[in-house]
Amino acid sequence: MKYRSTRENKEEISAAEAIKKGLCDDGGLYMPTVFPEISEQMWEKLIGADYPERAATILSLYLPEYGYDRLLSDARAAYSDKFDGEIAPVKKLDEHLYVLELWHGPTSAFKDMALQIMPRLLSGALSITGEQKKALILVATSGDTGKAALEGFRDVPQTAISVFYPDHGVSDTQKRQMQTQEGSNVNVTAIDGNFDDAQTGVKKLFADTKYRSELEEKGIFLSSANSINWGRLVPQVVYYVSAYCDMVANGRIGFGDKLDICVPTGNFGNILAAYIAKKMGLPIGKLICASNDNNVLTDFLTTGTYDRNRPFHATVSPSMDILISSNLERLICLTAGHERCSEYMRELTANGRYTVDGSVLEAINSDFVGKWCDEADCLAEIASVFERYAYLSDTHTAVAFKAAEMYAEERTEKDRPILVVSTASPYKFAPAVCRALGLESTGEDSELFMRLSDYTETTIPAPLWSVISKNIRFHSLVKADEMKSAVNSFIDSLV
Repeated sequence: MKYRSTRENKEEISAAEAIKKGLCDDGGLYMPTVFPEISEQMWEKLIGADYPERAATILSLYLPEYGYDRLLSDARAAYSDKFDGEIAPVKKLDEHLYVLELWHGPTSAFKDMALQIMPRLLSGALSITGEQKKALILVATSGDTGKAALEGFRDVPQTAISVFYPDHGVSDTQKRQMQTQEGSNVNVTAIDGNFDDAQTGVKKLFADTKYRSELEEKGIFLSSANSINWGRLVPQVVYYVSAYCDMVANGRIGFGDKLDICVPTGNFGNILAAYIAKKMGLPIGKLICASNDNNVLTDFLTTGTYDRNRPFHATVSPSMDILISSNLERLICLTAGHERCSEYMRELTANGRYTVDGSVLEAINSDFVGKWCDEADCLAEIASVFERYAYLSDTHTAVAFKAAEMYAEERTEKDRPILVVSTASPYKFAPAVCRALGLESTGEDSELFMRLSDYTETTIPAPLWSVISKNIRFHSLVKADEMKSAVNSFIDSLV
């Protein structure tokens, strides 16, 4: 299995090298040169397997130099007692509506599904490639990735991690999770700007060849834990395969029956993982890309024009407050080819927009449909879903529920099940969820948690409750153009 850039650089490297580097030298993202198909015999094995076995099986197709046994050991260590007894359960709401819950890990968000195993994959890559330098992980986060990456890389040998988040672009709970992070190799810095500012700043550091050379002289190389890194994206493929296997095993669908899947989407990594699973043979009908007021993806899927030149909206679903969806580049590469993808990305850098050819949009629309809702509809959907199903959803999952409803009204396959992807515990966004349910939405986190728990008869996740009593370690706030200085200060503290 070889990997190459989504852009014009034709150099092919191994999986371990791709995971170690994170981002291609030409600014592109690594992609496998082929997508392996899941054989009938493998499906039979997967349906009867537990989650770590499923993970090792799928990952071994893409990371052959790691070996199945090593990957199984990594998966069993990653998906362990840090999860609350369930890893990626599928809940049935009615005959045609199901929920895939991905927030039962140590930070109560779906990013745990990849970021509990990714540090092990990176450590494996360092070992396989004989790397002696320390990996400095740079992360831009809109909330959940930051905490999950910090927790995953905490005190991992030969690594250090520096996370940047928008100061006013995450929930109070997300901010406190990051500010109280423990570990000797971690750093957290707030950005005076939005997520796109943080993400652009990180990409600039990766693209600064002089700076990277200076770091290498100090025995440090840069890598990433965002979903631009293949080692972060490929574990996400696993839970779509696992969800289907569970639904077959429980008799909720017959093997070979199709599912529609609705994913609340910001950076396009989560939904792209579902698309990759489809390319491997997972029976998926439509992938419903659900957006909030920052509906740049909905517009793209409708018109073929990606235009980030628009107002940025800070919403109650902050992990979706993104106007530059990095992983869309991988889909563009797969549908338009490397050369056209490079041209589109150059246009995006120069003008903030690009328009794909009609044939490219047609190919994308054969698999994807875009839907969006505003903030009022998001909050109303939280109340509606709770009233109809006694199911409590967070502000991102609510967007997906609304998008699924809109798509269900217009589709022709009325009996096809829809699987809504639930990406975070509702307690991570307690003020907005309380407001949606008509509860008092002000007060300390502990008060909001108790109020929400009492009203809905749901359990407060232990990882969120424990953060309340922790001391804040990180207070730094910098401008986007000061990110390099912040990284340098962190490096100096490590020496």
